[in-house]
Amino acid sequence: MSNHDPAVPPLFGSSSISRQQIVQRILAHPLGEQAAEQRRNFARLMLGGVAEHGRARRRELHWAGQDGSIVYFHGGGYAFGSPQTHARLGQALARRTGLQVLLPAYPLAPEQRWPAQLDAALDAVQTLAQQPGAGPIVLAGDSAGGHLALVTALELARRGQALAGLLLFSPNTDRSGLSDTRQRSQAEDPMVDEAGDRRLARQCLGDLPDRHPQASPVLDDLTLLPPLYIEAGAGEVLLGDSLILAQRARGAGRAVTLHVQPDGLHMGQLWAPWWPVAQASLMRAQAFCRSVVALAASESPDSPAPLA
Repeated sequence: MSNHDPAVPPLFGSSSISRQQIVQRILAHPLGEQAAEQRRNFARLMLGGVAEHGRARRRELHWAGQDGSIVYFHGGGYAFGSPQTHARLGQALARRTGLQVLLPAYPLAPEQRWPAQLDAALDAVQTLAQQPGAGPIVLAGDSAGGHLALVTALELARRGQALAGLLLFSPNTDRSGLSDTRQRSQAEDPMVDEAGDRRLARQCLGDLPDRHPQASPVLDDLTLLPPLYIEAGAGEVLLGDSLILAQRARGAGRAVTLHVQPDGLHMGQLWAPWWPVAQASLMRAQAFCRSVVALAASESPDSPAPLA
């Protein structure tokens, strides 16, 4: 496993920033249409000049810890993003929780299509679980990475493999038409629009029907889920995906914590430590991860890891 690259510089020095400053930066870095430019432009958005010097190449990142582990799947519509664009978030989770954190470099579309992403995610979790000291495992992710974490958790449960918890930031959970925010919130969301999201989905999922549980996991058997924490911004296109998931998971008898941030942004956690809203979000994530890992360890004190 690779360690975090300490040469990734802060984008904003030590100063706090506002939501408006973040939105201005997002609007100044349009992603484009093709995968290659989307990857390049998203790396520039999150990493600044580091991306220009070829240091944002995709490779898994790992931070050591104890008592348990977090496997975090980065967002980016399955077409862009990397462990490197999410490195500050991964490092923050590791420092705050004290847990081991792994950011896998799963395959991207259109070069590789579904279920290559799911297969890679399952392999990453199972490989980690077999290592000494892995402890209870939390799956986590944002946007498409949240979708990947959710589908992976459901598949692991079907295989009889337990997780400590599931941490989802603005997950993409429903393509069946249940959400009313995919159209309504487009003017408010600087990161996501419904047409672009659907293009990315078709690029990865191909002909998988919208109502297939792997395309819309809110339609899957949610009784299989571990304790669940979901967070989204009030003005996000994908807010409805989070609300529907929370409602259906609670209806299935699962323990769900839902936080809707009034001034939140899609992938807003990536702007920690400079944006106080992002810092507060990671504090909530820290509390959830520590609590579910402690609970899983107390329920299986003699087991080295729930997935072992």
